[in-house]
Amino acid sequence: MNSTTAWIIAVVFAIVFLSVAWTVRGKAGKNFAAYAVGGATLPLFLVMFTDLSTIMGAGNFVGEATNGFEVGYNQLAFVLGEQGSKIAFALIFAGFAGRFAYKTLGEMMHDLILRDKVSRIIIGILMLSLMIAYIGGQGLGMGLLFHQFTGVNPTYIILFFTALFIAWTYMGGMHAVARVEFLIGMLVVLLGLVYYGSVFSLVHFSPAYLNHRLAAVGASSLTKFKFDPQTITAFVTGLLGVMTAQIYWQRCFAAKNGKTARTGMIIAGSIAVIFVAATAVVGMVAKALNPVLSPSLAMPWLMSHEVPVSITVAVFALVLIAANGAAASNLNSAAVILINDFFKVLSPEMSDRSMLRWAKLMTVVIGAFGALAAMYASNIIALFSEAYTLLGGSVVPVLIVGLLWKMDYSKRFEEGFRNSRVSAWGARVGLVLGAVLAVSVNIFVGFGAAVVATIVVSLFTRGSTTEADRQALGSVPVES
Repeated sequence: MNSTTAWIIAVVFAIVFLSVAWTVRGKAGKNFAAYAVGGATLPLFLVMFTDLSTIMGAGNFVGEATNGFEVGYNQLAFVLGEQGSKIAFALIFAGFAGRFAYKTLGEMMHDLILRDKVSRIIIGILMLSLMIAYIGGQGLGMGLLFHQFTGVNPTYIILFFTALFIAWTYMGGMHAVARVEFLIGMLVVLLGLVYYGSVFSLVHFSPAYLNHRLAAVGASSLTKFKFDPQTITAFVTGLLGVMTAQIYWQRCFAAKNGKTARTGMIIAGSIAVIFVAATAVVGMVAKALNPVLSPSLAMPWLMSHEVPVSITVAVFALVLIAANGAAASNLNSAAVILINDFFKVLSPEMSDRSMLRWAKLMTVVIGAFGALAAMYASNIIALFSEAYTLLGGSVVPVLIVGLLWKMDYSKRFEEGFRNSRVSAWGARVGLVLGAVLAVSVNIFVGFGAAVVATIVVSLFTRGSTTEADRQALGSVPVES
């Protein structure tokens, strides 16, 4: 495939994405809720495919192949943690979140657990780190892919696609994101199967033959799965980090009900586990065929040298549209976090029209930060992993303690009423201490410290629940 074909594909899809965003701009511009969560009306087919498209971006198609090239089967530990967490999220949180009409996880934690503006802002800051990492990962993936086929400096490609991400997210919000991702999700499944089949045919669909080829080039270490502390850390980092990804909570809030949110995420997560694991193995195939290759070019090299041109074109289109879908999802989510958990908290009287206007402006600002992250990151998955560590050691433990440590265990959580013993200071200390220790030591230390600090500090400080809340809780139905 030559550079002209690559640019034609890019331009065609750019026109399609922008056209869809232009078509639904009226719906997205009605109010902030429409822009943020599509009015909480998305049906199963949209929830499922927007979940899948959000998961399967350029990071998973290009970044996982890079790590498979370097790490081998041990990369599957991170894959199973990161992608399996979507299924765990669906079983634990999706149905719960789908009952509510919040716009962000921070808003939900504020209303049901904390009632503390400072904690809500801290949560927003921490969650933004993952959104920006995701956006940067998509830009970096596209930069590496285009560089392989066109020779253009990856920085220019990153800037081009970031501008595209921004434009159609700015116009259409969640309505555009969900509808474009319905198309993207279907193409991911169809073209992904074609690509994996083509690559694995190079090693005769045989793990034994792949292992033999790797041993022949001096890379037999890649064929051994090591159950060691590093492997366990990789699994836990992926598992916990994703639990607080705004993109998945936002899709649950956008679903028409809890069952729709849970079912959509289970299906999407199951497909993702298989596809992302296969992508890591793709990197191992590249290692077997070209052991001196730069790891970051594992997938692009296979596409340009080892598979038929028709497959190359199809998969190039696949990665391009997947990157656009994932980046737009994260742009929208990051903008919603900024407005909902910063602007609105600091300025409670802000009108809905102002929130919508600022959300669009922040889409542009965050996109710029995402481009910077892409240009300065050396590895896509490393970029994700750092953000997962930060969130997994801070927001996740406070969320879990807050939901499990109720004031009244006979009552379920309902909007408008706080039913948790976690205090404002307990949350603040737990969030900050967990984040610092997770990054500076490891995720286990951060998680444990956050749990202990949240409980101990809460025991010695007073929660913000009012007597009115306690009285209102008396009218809430008992959990089934």
